[in-house]
Amino acid sequence: MNMVKITVNNTKISVPEGITILNAAKSVGIEIPTLCYHPDQFVKANCRVCIVEVEGMKTLPSACSTAVTDGMVIHTNSARVLEARKVILELLLANHDANCLICHRNLNCELQKIANQAGVRVNRFENVLEIKPLDTSSPSIVRNPNKCVRCGRCVEICRDVQGVNIIEKIGRGTEIEVLPTYGKYLFDVACTACGQCSTVCPVAAIYEKEEIEKVWEALNNPQKHVIVQTAPAVRVSIGEEFGLEPGSIVTGKLVAALRRLGFDRVFDTDFTADLTIVEEGNELLHRMKNNGVLPMLTSCSPGWINFIEQYYPELLPHVSTCKSPQQMFGALAKSYYAEKTGINPADIFVVSVMPCTAKKYEAKRPEMSVDGIHPDVDAVLTTRELGRMLKQAGIDFDRLPEEEYDNPFGITTGAAVIFGASGGVAEAALRTVYEVVTEKTLDRIDFHTIRGLGGIKEAEVDLNGIIVKVAVVHSLSNASKMMEMIKAGKAAYQFIEVMCCPGGCIGGGGQPYHTNDEVRMKRIAAIYQADKNLPIRKSHENPAVKSLYAEYLHEPLGEKSHHLLHTHYRNRKK
Repeated sequence: MNMVKITVNNTKISVPEGITILNAAKSVGIEIPTLCYHPDQFVKANCRVCIVEVEGMKTLPSACSTAVTDGMVIHTNSARVLEARKVILELLLANHDANCLICHRNLNCELQKIANQAGVRVNRFENVLEIKPLDTSSPSIVRNPNKCVRCGRCVEICRDVQGVNIIEKIGRGTEIEVLPTYGKYLFDVACTACGQCSTVCPVAAIYEKEEIEKVWEALNNPQKHVIVQTAPAVRVSIGEEFGLEPGSIVTGKLVAALRRLGFDRVFDTDFTADLTIVEEGNELLHRMKNNGVLPMLTSCSPGWINFIEQYYPELLPHVSTCKSPQQMFGALAKSYYAEKTGINPADIFVVSVMPCTAKKYEAKRPEMSVDGIHPDVDAVLTTRELGRMLKQAGIDFDRLPEEEYDNPFGITTGAAVIFGASGGVAEAALRTVYEVVTEKTLDRIDFHTIRGLGGIKEAEVDLNGIIVKVAVVHSLSNASKMMEMIKAGKAAYQFIEVMCCPGGCIGGGGQPYHTNDEVRMKRIAAIYQADKNLPIRKSHENPAVKSLYAEYLHEPLGEKSHHLLHTHYRNRKK
């Protein structure tokens, strides 16, 4: 690697040839503010916030798009740079709803942070914003055009990572708007509600549809028995909302925090993740023995379900009929748990804490109701919403003790925890299917080839002479490639795990802001560490799941299981 010598703010340094000024400065601890730049995306250089002064250049280049050259002398904070940057920010704010105190991103907004750092205290320009109505048509996401800074991050992740391309820039110059296709409402286009747009938005132009007040109302209603379930991925990310390092495993503190909020019982979605493996594993074996439709596709990611229903409905017979772990939990809470505790199901209020915005849509699907009247899951909070709620309650998260989940839905396994990462569902299924079929102990239960951020991953197991091939894909653009392979007859697998979001649920659309691949890898490492920390690592060995079958469900794929734990999906092509 060729190195070049440059000077940044009077400090001489040696850096690799061709890297940007932004990264060169960062390598010596100098942070240049950015807005449209995102480390996982292409360089756009359209906001101009990262301008710097380079001796010999007439104009101020953007640091994110300008490569260093040997001998370059750079000033990131000269008087000229500071004044120009302040003017750029004032112009942005002159066309922005800057009512920060009531904004969803207040104190967590990249524009607010940069403006504060730049010393913007008054705006010398008249505010010319023409207030437009909010798009609240989606059950999962709200779009506020008055906050949009037209950085293009949402457009890129929707187009290039998810491959659905339903958000686009319309117009030219100062008239540019970022809108769903043809200027329609989000609900009227083929949006999957994945929420990835909200994770990269630097401001509050796109955010989850908040249900915090609904949950507070239930908690303060003495007639309601309010229970909560927490998804596998939340335990390795909620700590970030309180300044902890990405990948901090805070399971016990999470349980304690939810009890401090006033929930009557705190349960673990991992319990129904184990149940999913038992049902889904048996469904796979049934299909293999009876010439059923293969490859079988997983069904626990609601963004993925929204995708296949709208983009590949002809492949719906491949999808497992199992409900997601969230919905299995809701169904059992309003049936088994209600019977066991003697509480009227109508008085049980079920809250989910999920890393996912699409779960909000899933919970509202009409088929997700045991009695056909009340939803099985009454409210869904994203990880970010739970963080806000805990701050509202003044809970000092880091000082909380470690507490245990309540029973009967608190006993779980390592196989359930790894549902939170791409490849986890497939790995958990392999651990169970192998032992159920061969009646032998699986000695090496870690399937490293299907872990990590690779786009399409593979593994296989030998089931008494029958080789079962498994594939794993994450992000909808990779899912689309796999669907085309199935249509072309080139997907020689029996089982395919599909997760909507990059990296799986650890990278979900409801996870803490500032998620990038580096953060995803830390959360994934934590997920597998949490798996190793548990004494039981195979779903079919979960004693609470065994008891559930013995006293209530009776058998996998039985009549009661079909009623409570399975569903169907439909063609929703627009």
